[in-house]
Amino acid sequence: MISPLMMQHGKTKSRIRDLFEYGLRQAAIVGKENVFDYSLGNPSVPSPPEIADTIRDLMSMEPLALHGYTPASGAKEAKEAVAADLRRRTGDDIGPENIFFTCGAAPALISVMRALAVEDAEILLLAPYFSEYPVFAATNGMKPVVVPADTRDFQLHADQVEPYITAHTQAVIVNSPNNPSGVVYSRKALEELGAVLTRKSEEYGHPIYIIADEPYRELTYDGEDAPYIPAIYPNTVICYSYSKSLSMPGERIGYVCVPNCAADSADLYAAVAGAARTLGHVCAPSLMQRVISLSTQLRPDMASYDRNRMRLYLDLTDMGFRCIKPKGAFYMLVEAPDGNSEAFSDKAKEKNLLLVPADGFGCPGFVRLSTCVSYDMILRSLPAFRALAAEYGL
Repeated sequence: MISPLMMQHGKTKSRIRDLFEYGLRQAAIVGKENVFDYSLGNPSVPSPPEIADTIRDLMSMEPLALHGYTPASGAKEAKEAVAADLRRRTGDDIGPENIFFTCGAAPALISVMRALAVEDAEILLLAPYFSEYPVFAATNGMKPVVVPADTRDFQLHADQVEPYITAHTQAVIVNSPNNPSGVVYSRKALEELGAVLTRKSEEYGHPIYIIADEPYRELTYDGEDAPYIPAIYPNTVICYSYSKSLSMPGERIGYVCVPNCAADSADLYAAVAGAARTLGHVCAPSLMQRVISLSTQLRPDMASYDRNRMRLYLDLTDMGFRCIKPKGAFYMLVEAPDGNSEAFSDKAKEKNLLLVPADGFGCPGFVRLSTCVSYDMILRSLPAFRALAAEYGL
């Protein structure tokens, strides 16, 4: 017998990957230069040169030491380096005992979800949300409960979250800067959410955690800041990845941080470790742990991302499209002129513009553009956008 659920997940393609693969096929027909692929969030800015230098230096190490297993939670020096970086940034009392290395942000999120998956557990997903959240939750013991997006400003509004909290609510995922909207949740919004969660935790007699999904933490614009959530709401667990900040998505390296201020922090850390163990997500890539231990001070070069963001936002707005101006990450939401995002994506596809319908992000009526593409591709795609705008009479 084969699990029907797992078979279904295996056969159901991500809309993002589906468009990306279509683009590869279409490039073979019309030429790569004539396909304008905004589907995949693959960083276009190279990793800082220090990363390559560090890897070259490490390759001179004794191979068994370099490539051997680390402890399940990560190498001591790597955990100490990450903890020290977090202390510098936040002033929080973070030590290596608070850090658990993972193979990127997805295993971090899954381990935390499974750690909190008591009987009848629910987790709130704030739309728009990363499209894999519902799958992560539902296959790891939690019922996903969607809080609809406020499509006026895409900000977090605590009064809209509160009606969805029940006695079974174990956690709320907060993804800021947000994929797919590029919105950064304000400190005021997070404070109001924290007040609601504090009140509801007292009402129901158990902590409700924030799971802070932060792979875009350093990618902000216009002087915007992504607040350190544990300083606002102590019952917070951080899930982080270096995929975006250091342009290393294929290296699969990230971590869970369970701060001391979180309720039952030691037990929660143990549960995260236990969940990672049951899933086989232990001993993250040892070479990358060593790279990170020497690279925590590095920050992304935002100039190219910012140029892309503003060129697309200004030009598409000038054409008549309603765009949500990103303040972080490298995505932008564009409203389908007739409200039908699937039809809008299909019309764009006819012009070799690959735009992802945001229905899978819990935000029907919009498409997502990944703005981490080459500037040259943006310039070449503008005539296709103009033709698309003309079809809608904009």
